[in-house]
Amino acid sequence: MAEKVISATILGLKSQLVEIEADIGTGFTPPFVIVGLPDQSIAEARQRVQQAVRNSGFYWPGKRVIVNLAPADVKKIGSHYDLGVAVSILLTSRQLSLTDEDEQACFLGELSLNGEVRPVSGVLAVASTLKEKGLKRLYVPVANAAEAALLAELEVFPIQNLSELVEHLSGTIVLPRQVYRPLPAPPSIDGSDLNEVQGQQLAKRALQIAAAGGHNVLFFGPPGSGKTMLARCLVSLLPDLDLQQSLEVTNIYSVAGRLSKTHPLIQRPPFRHPHHTASGVSLIGGGSFPSPGEITLAHRGVLFLDELPEFPRPVIENLRQPLEEKTVTIARASGSYDFPAEFILVAAMNPCPCGYYGDKEKRCICAAGQISRYRHKISGPLLDRIDLHLYIPRVPVAHLKIQNAIQRHDQKGIIMEARARQKARQISRLNNTLTNKEVRKYCYLDDAGQELLDRAVKTLFLSPRAYYKVIKVARTIADLEAVGEINAAHVAEALQFRPRDW
Repeated sequence: MAEKVISATILGLKSQLVEIEADIGTGFTPPFVIVGLPDQSIAEARQRVQQAVRNSGFYWPGKRVIVNLAPADVKKIGSHYDLGVAVSILLTSRQLSLTDEDEQACFLGELSLNGEVRPVSGVLAVASTLKEKGLKRLYVPVANAAEAALLAELEVFPIQNLSELVEHLSGTIVLPRQVYRPLPAPPSIDGSDLNEVQGQQLAKRALQIAAAGGHNVLFFGPPGSGKTMLARCLVSLLPDLDLQQSLEVTNIYSVAGRLSKTHPLIQRPPFRHPHHTASGVSLIGGGSFPSPGEITLAHRGVLFLDELPEFPRPVIENLRQPLEEKTVTIARASGSYDFPAEFILVAAMNPCPCGYYGDKEKRCICAAGQISRYRHKISGPLLDRIDLHLYIPRVPVAHLKIQNAIQRHDQKGIIMEARARQKARQISRLNNTLTNKEVRKYCYLDDAGQELLDRAVKTLFLSPRAYYKVIKVARTIADLEAVGEINAAHVAEALQFRPRDW
């Protein structure tokens, strides 16, 4: 008689429960078969599971063993089925029996040849699915236990090896449940202190606006002017994630296999800094079995693209839709997968190949054609999706000796207050995510502000998208000043961040 246990498969950022059925058939060849659309990693589980069972002190059935992963029309990938397969075979061979509670338990883990249970990815996604289905018990590797216990409704049991699990299921020993005890968040190594940046007051103001309203930023200027340092400062200005956001980001990193084992709950906005040699799949996400890319890993945080023109143009053009929709949909024959991508884009670039076009101290050596080709690596539609464009000049040596008066924590408090105003007004929405309809509803301009904007549309040839982006930035500036109505001063400041000839 076939015996069943529960496991799960990862589909994008979600999971689906999988029933593992094992039966002992007649004959001896082939000795061990796994069916149900397994990939190569599951096919190789035959050797891992067989040796793990034997090396854990149990006997292997002397006849043909058949394991089915249901539903059979869903592709199964990964090594986290090993533990469930081993338990189902021990049940079928009558070396183990389950209580009523454990019959509805989920088993996740990769087995080593000596029976140890190794960590796997996507455990939080599986835990969320179990919670939705009303299941209570989850057996996972020790290294994944704190992650699974982030959902307090589940009974999570950390497993070191197969022998220990069998003794617990048989009632010989009782394993303690994992209780999640949040540790202090690790110190941020990505964000720099804004107080470390000398001068660049306008750039600091732009970062404040970007952090408050979730606006995208482009810095351009000569080498060594501080563009990278400014970009790294932005993440330190962002408020910590709330619990729902933390679980959302933690799930992304869990599925991607990038979650810290010592601090499983991500509490701070992430900062991603991919190299300009990154491929389109690594930046946007995808693959045969779609996985999150850099824009999803930067969800609720900052995506920094340094040396923007050095990225292949087809790669950065992929950002156009996610910057508007705040999500990316990857379609494959097996289905469509939605990955969130609500991030602040910070891009940095030089004004020309040598980097010194427009610099007052060093002469540019680039020909006009070189400069034109360099700038045209970035399309107009992509630049139009960036809210704040800012030239970063070289800082005079005299300014490097001056101690800044700005304090990061004061800035962070102002930003948090501005965000609170937006969320109270717009039902937990930042200004940069507003639709055109919502802009007309929540972003009211006084007569002087509307007149100034109308003149700017004609003078600067603003597109409809740019028109609404100016209003969104002006709305953020007004929120920073705790002003309800957008006036001409707010519009004027927003307009100075629009792209112009360098």
